[in-house]
Amino acid sequence: MIIVIDTQDHENYAAHTGFDGTYRWKAKGGSSYKITNVPAGADASEIVDMVRSQIERDDEYFTTAIIGFHVEADDYLSWFERSQLEYDGEIRYPEPTIELGELA
Repeated sequence: MIIVIDTQDHENYAAHTGFDGTYRWKAKGGSSYKITNVPAGADASEIVDMVRSQIERDDEYFTTAIIGFHVEADDYLSWFERSQLEYDGEIRYPEPTIELGELA
């Protein structure tokens, strides 16, 4: 099984002209990170906490926040990956993947 972690990105548009302490955040989409090689029965919330520092970002220019997660079968494809298959016949831009074994 895999754990899919959904994120939301925001960009500070005020920072493009030289950051002066002003914030003008604009939502910029996000990603669906796939955590692979998750053993059956594993605590998904513990695994999300383990990888949180590798996914989230928070500075004066850009933020990435985890907005949710869910457990899926090993063959799960995000809507972005499915649309690439449908329109291009291949996945050229896969979602980011973290292998659980790499965390040990």
